[in-house]
Amino acid sequence: MILVLGGTTEGKEVVRILDEAGHPFYYSTKGDKQEIICKNGIRITGGMNENQMTGFCEKHKISLLIDAAHPFAELLHQTVSEVAENLHIPVIRYERVYPPRDPDIIWCSSYDEAISQLKEYQIKKLLVLTGVQTIQKLRSYWQDHECWFRILDREESHLLATAQGFPSERILYYTPGEDESFLLHKLNPNAILTKESGQSGYFIQKTEAARKFGIPIFAIKRPILPDNFITVTGQLGLRKAMEKTAPGFFPLRSGFTTGTCATAASKAALMALLTGKEQNSSTISLPSGECITLPVIQTDVRNDSATCSVVKDAGDDPDVTNGCTINATVAYSKQAGIQFLAGKGVGKVTLPGLGLEIGGPAINATPRKMITNELTSLYCGGLSVTISVPEGETIAQRTFNPKLGVVGGISIIGTSGIVKPFSSEAFIRSIRKEIEVAKALGIEHLVINSGAKSERYVKEHYPELPPQAFVHFGNFIGETLSIANELKMPHISMGIMLGKAVKLAEGYMDTHSKKVTMNKDFLIRAAQQSGCNKETEQLIHQLTLARELWIIPEEEQEKLFPYLLQECYTHCSKLLSNSNLTLLLLSDNGDCKQILTSKQ
Repeated sequence: MILVLGGTTEGKEVVRILDEAGHPFYYSTKGDKQEIICKNGIRITGGMNENQMTGFCEKHKISLLIDAAHPFAELLHQTVSEVAENLHIPVIRYERVYPPRDPDIIWCSSYDEAISQLKEYQIKKLLVLTGVQTIQKLRSYWQDHECWFRILDREESHLLATAQGFPSERILYYTPGEDESFLLHKLNPNAILTKESGQSGYFIQKTEAARKFGIPIFAIKRPILPDNFITVTGQLGLRKAMEKTAPGFFPLRSGFTTGTCATAASKAALMALLTGKEQNSSTISLPSGECITLPVIQTDVRNDSATCSVVKDAGDDPDVTNGCTINATVAYSKQAGIQFLAGKGVGKVTLPGLGLEIGGPAINATPRKMITNELTSLYCGGLSVTISVPEGETIAQRTFNPKLGVVGGISIIGTSGIVKPFSSEAFIRSIRKEIEVAKALGIEHLVINSGAKSERYVKEHYPELPPQAFVHFGNFIGETLSIANELKMPHISMGIMLGKAVKLAEGYMDTHSKKVTMNKDFLIRAAQQSGCNKETEQLIHQLTLARELWIIPEEEQEKLFPYLLQECYTHCSKLLSNSNLTLLLLSDNGDCKQILTSKQ
């Protein structure tokens, strides 16, 4: 069994991720008002000392601890560390993402140091944003200076503030989502004191508001975590760590895109070029902000260039590039910026429509951005980056790359940096489990979408729905609809992007690119039947990818796209007898361009 500790934003995220696996687990929150909606989690409440936690772990055969508590919960971190060491249990720390420490902020290692610094800077009026638990720690300061404390509007917080003897007229109550600017304008303090609470603790919002008013910022550094913690900063890192510490808990292993591997290899190569040293690993940021570390299997340093290699791990996805070696050679360049080149096994673009320069390397936009971000953070001069995949030319023959006008090798792709396993019975089982969780929680409106990008867009359209209402179908539209219908979900909305919509409109309920590509003949017939003009038919003849359909005039889109959505609905409705269906056609930038709602 697994025990998750923490009712924080991170704790809720961990519970959601574990809940998808369909196995029981325990989660512990200190307060009784921190319940997390889930199907498989067993909740316990109240703080535990070392003896209590040890007894609980022994009684319930806990084999993994996941610490997702607040970064300043030092006593809990220490308790977890000691219990883990005594019982020989691994600990995964689900950590927040922190921005780099700004040198303009006055950083303090403790509250005593903060008091000394505040006095040294002669701060007379202070707004304290460190929470009700710190009133006692700052007593010697607020007794002699004008201070306001902002705290959560909870009964236990009121009682604690009163018990500490802090003047009630100087207590301010926090409202989620409020803008600190209004408070700073009203109080006009000489400084603010906050904690290094990371992105989910709204640290950036607090400091940016203070800067806008020219108010000095004092910040308490986050405590150092115990050495025996395995630290991760997002769901992929959590799953990867659990594959080692709790094998089998998740039915499928996630993996990395070729873009992520190329980024890790590129950063390692630049590090080798700058330092002359062999690289064994490379830590990079995914588009989500999560930091992950990949092993580097080889380093070759020359006078003015360096090459590093990373092996692609696609997890349990049957990806043709799984296990191939991705090399990145980074060299100094007299030309400013980052120049991308195609090495052996990386394709070159020969047709329009991919969003890449014809004749240039088939390295997609997100990997280019990831590589650029990593390299420019280390070196401000010009660099050339050559990506090569020794087996790439052979592998490319088993893909649709030649048909898309990418010749000579594979494409370096990926929008999230993560490969989620598709095309397997286990993935379909995971879809069922997610829908079962939604059903068990009383959710009546299910929103299905292909992945992280489209989910981000549909969440903006349905902000009132809980996270469990959103389920990825990957490419398995038919299976997902069938499961939702079997479980009698009353309302289903499907967010779909144009490429998959075209395939679905033709009747393909599995839209994986390994099985089906755009059919120009079908699209031309659709254009004719929807009343489009001859110019639109000619444009379709020139397309490489279905998503290029956005280039046709808007008045033609208003004819063709409703027709395509109606065809999508015709195929989907054959699988539905218990559900109403809404289809949302999403543009590449997330706009909802067409909506079709039909009731059964």
